[in-house]
Amino acid sequence: MPSSERWLTADDVRRHARDRCFASGNGRIGLEIEWLAVPLDDPTTHVDERVLREALATVPPLPRGGALTMEPGGQLEIASVPTVGVSAACAAIATDAQVLQEALHLAGIGLVGLGLEPARPLRRLVRGPRYDAMEAYFDATAVGGRRMMQGTASLQLNLDVGRPHERSERWRVAHLVGPVLCAAFANSPILDGHDSGWASARLRTWWDLDPSRTAPVPLDGGSVWEAWARYALSARVMLVRRGPDDYAPLLVPVRFDDWIANGHELGYPTLDDLEYHLSTLFPPIRPRGWLELRMFDAVPDPWWRVVVALGTVLLDDPSTRRRAAAAARPVAGRWRDASQRGLAEPALRDAALSCFDAALDGLERVGGDDSIAELVAAFRDRYVRAGRTLADDQRDAWRTTGQLYPQPDGVPEPAWT
Repeated sequence: MPSSERWLTADDVRRHARDRCFASGNGRIGLEIEWLAVPLDDPTTHVDERVLREALATVPPLPRGGALTMEPGGQLEIASVPTVGVSAACAAIATDAQVLQEALHLAGIGLVGLGLEPARPLRRLVRGPRYDAMEAYFDATAVGGRRMMQGTASLQLNLDVGRPHERSERWRVAHLVGPVLCAAFANSPILDGHDSGWASARLRTWWDLDPSRTAPVPLDGGSVWEAWARYALSARVMLVRRGPDDYAPLLVPVRFDDWIANGHELGYPTLDDLEYHLSTLFPPIRPRGWLELRMFDAVPDPWWRVVVALGTVLLDDPSTRRRAAAAARPVAGRWRDASQRGLAEPALRDAALSCFDAALDGLERVGGDDSIAELVAAFRDRYVRAGRTLADDQRDAWRTTGQLYPQPDGVPEPAWT
């Protein structure tokens, strides 16, 4: 909580970025996977809140230790225990997801791997002081805040920041390949029952929110932690915590460096306020002591395994990392093009194809087994070579049959037609 006296300096922010946000890791892989929850008999309607909560109460502790949470709009998320190796990480989350799916299916609920709610009206199921304040902030400052909170679903891949001598390279390559990754796995073309014109309307929602906290971190020279510190210092302050359950949204723009220098009627920021501020910044690649890759739409089973495999090998295997950097350099910085056009953009398709080929050569070195390699190759041949994405599948299904929601994960037979 804020202090009555000036306590924090810009140098403190830079030291925190260096010592905490880019702390040494241990090479493990973490996943956070979200789904939209839908009734199995009619996905165009909402799941009854009481039925959903009762079903969740029947879910036993997840066997591989994943943490299950509900997001504001009723999206469900499993965050895995960090694991070494691509196949091991995928197996852990798949085991936990199966337990969740089985419990929900008994209640007539399915989980859909889709990046954005395509048609149902938004609603908020999870309340609390923090979410109330976030909603107030976005209502006053940006279009689409409620949609982001209540209607989006993503896959987040968490990777090591790397050893000291390779951190700058990993950070740079993550930003180079980021547009390629968001293009390859775009999966949210439908918005409010209409074609949005974007392959990832979920990312469009993010880009349009508050660029000071959602735009990519600029690669403008200097150390990686200095780049992150500059980003954090120039970002707007979203919330000030007046107490454990008391959050004040700052509706008049205040940059964090201005708060440090000039204070606020609520006080000056402390280290605790800095840490909280950093948690409210949402660039597509965020350092939290590890690297969060946040550019992925939620995708259905089994393709989320390809996301994990590709994102991991492109950063964790040195030779693959170099090949990926060379392939992605011609499309560096084209985040919005990637979100809008996906792999229909020839330069992005070519970069993605080169990245997939490099990944297949390096998968074994990051713990990817034959089954994972087969999935990566299948995705490459079905989508990347053709310049298509999962968004094209959804758009085609909607145009030909009116179907807005893909088959829920874990349902062996069609739940609807």
